[in-house]
Amino acid sequence: MKIIRAEHLGMCFGVRDAIALAQGAAKHSPLTILGDLVHNETVLAELQAQGIRLAQRPADVDTQTAMVTAHGASERMMSEARDRGLNVLEATCPLVHVAHCSLAKLVRAGFHPTIIGQRDHVEVRGLTGDLDEFDVVLNENEVAGLRERPRFGVVAQTTQPIDRVRHLVRLIRERFPRSEVRFVDTVCQPTKQRQNAAIELALKCDVVVVVGGEHSNNTQELVKTCSRFCVRVHHVRAAGDLRAEWFAAARVVGVTAGTSTPEASIQAVERRLEQIAARFESFPFLLVEPEQKVH
Repeated sequence: MKIIRAEHLGMCFGVRDAIALAQGAAKHSPLTILGDLVHNETVLAELQAQGIRLAQRPADVDTQTAMVTAHGASERMMSEARDRGLNVLEATCPLVHVAHCSLAKLVRAGFHPTIIGQRDHVEVRGLTGDLDEFDVVLNENEVAGLRERPRFGVVAQTTQPIDRVRHLVRLIRERFPRSEVRFVDTVCQPTKQRQNAAIELALKCDVVVVVGGEHSNNTQELVKTCSRFCVRVHHVRAAGDLRAEWFAAARVVGVTAGTSTPEASIQAVERRLEQIAARFESFPFLLVEPEQKVH
């Protein structure tokens, strides 16, 4: 059983910088992170083990310093935190900040703000938190539910697959041919790289393992993308989630990971896969098709 990695996988620079900022700040004074700094259970557990606290609202913060997550936040939320006398640190990913600026520019130019993304995702809440009127769409039915506007200004949640985003932009233009639709591509480069690399990986593999947090949107999107090109795809949070029977009869196993997944988690999954491969080499009769029973 051969184990290969995607060309691009794992933690992006925005997440690494946010974690480093949190750890550095916590050395000088108690720190509370507003929300989940990243959507990865392993990373959050490590931060909490270092004494860093988590809170969902400024009202719940009991330290002098609070940090905005890598997913960004609205000015309203940050103003609320400052009004409570908190020292606010921003760990917003620079590419999420670009999405905020792009949307604000569209609104100032008179376009109706339309975001392609998950309505309840923290990044989308941050994008829409300063808006009184907006739309969020993620599928064809939601595009069909839009009402006509003279001008649509469209941006995307940074971790959405670019193919889906372009498809929905095209549908908006087709649905409202008399409207001006201005689209700004705010899908981040690390997401595009990992999506493209996942496709290349899945085409080569019998089984693909995607490593990442349960609630990580970009990890879930990697699972969906790989599943289009490989029948056997498994999403795991850690090496302990792997099951040997997933890899019966597999000759090539691929590994990819979401943008909040630490390198240590990826390496632990690879070590466990190597152990499973060694077991199959020692007991070749286990190399049967998944639907067959092992006697």
